[in-house]
Amino acid sequence: MRVPLLDLKAQYAEIRGEVEAAVLEVMESQLFRGGPQVEGFEREMAGYTGCAHAAGVASGTDALYLLFRALELKPGDEVITTPFTFFATAGAIVNAGGVPVFADVRPDTLTLDPAAVEERITPRTRAIVPVHLFGHCADMDAFLDLGGRHGIPVIEDAAQALGASHNGRMAGSMGRAAAVSFYPTKNLGAAGEGGMVLTSDPALDEKVRLLRCHGARAAYLHDMVGVNSHLPALQAAVLRVKLRHLDRWNDLRRRHALRYAEALGGAEGVSLPVELPGYRHIYHQYVVRIPRRDEAKALFQAEGVGCGVFYPVPLHRQACFAAYSGDASCPVADKACGEVLALPVYPELTDGQIDTVADLLRRHVGVSD
Repeated sequence: MRVPLLDLKAQYAEIRGEVEAAVLEVMESQLFRGGPQVEGFEREMAGYTGCAHAAGVASGTDALYLLFRALELKPGDEVITTPFTFFATAGAIVNAGGVPVFADVRPDTLTLDPAAVEERITPRTRAIVPVHLFGHCADMDAFLDLGGRHGIPVIEDAAQALGASHNGRMAGSMGRAAAVSFYPTKNLGAAGEGGMVLTSDPALDEKVRLLRCHGARAAYLHDMVGVNSHLPALQAAVLRVKLRHLDRWNDLRRRHALRYAEALGGAEGVSLPVELPGYRHIYHQYVVRIPRRDEAKALFQAEGVGCGVFYPVPLHRQACFAAYSGDASCPVADKACGEVLALPVYPELTDGQIDTVADLLRRHVGVSD
């Protein structure tokens, strides 16, 4: 049975009428930048996450970059983050003028380890950036306590966790601000690129809105040197439709995770993702840790079953960050990069497809029924 890692066509088939009507409305209005679709989506996202403000931008990467620009990083200013994440987290720090400092991750959730972060704080630390990884929030209670004690803002990278929560608080609403991605593969994905900055700090929101529009407070009057980074109205229209389905889709992902846990429980050598007490995991990815991971990946590919490796090389081992990571020691992240394998978990997945994937993984580790 063929099982793709992600099936966006199946999602589109379910909501095609709603999406096409929303797109047609934009086309007929000819309002492609700003306007009621973007403003409406910003209000809806603020309401969904519990934030006071939501500013649409061109991508999740831009959301991170604009946040770091809004913090006014100066040369030598340090931002502590995880090496076990997508490149954009650290790349945006560098592009905004800062220095990424990598701290190791927890062995259970693979999210940033608060104890490791505290060891890396210096007088030059200007922000802490935990990543809510694969749909599971980082330990925000610990990070907010740490940031409060040291006077350091906590910025959430919530690109993978829209709809996740920690002790009843939505991902993106807990720190000083948060960056969200609407890349098509995300649980809430656009028909292209898109991103958003979430915050309840009005001054920070105002600064981000200035920066996303070339720093202009009014036409041809520029207070700052910004960039051109706007969420297109067409993307906002699609995202407004999808937002109405997001909780149901996340619930289906959680259901699939339970079925995997039942099918793979007890399989020797297979470490399943965890959901800690007080957290709501929304399984942007369902990532297991297994021996001989590359052999398993080859087996999956040969059988027509999708899988992914997130991430094969940690950021502190990337050549472009060598100047910043010379003294970084992240053994947990190093080990995880050789073991992780993402299995299909998209909402439209069938029980039969899940069983096919689980049977293949059990075969890899030598477990038979």
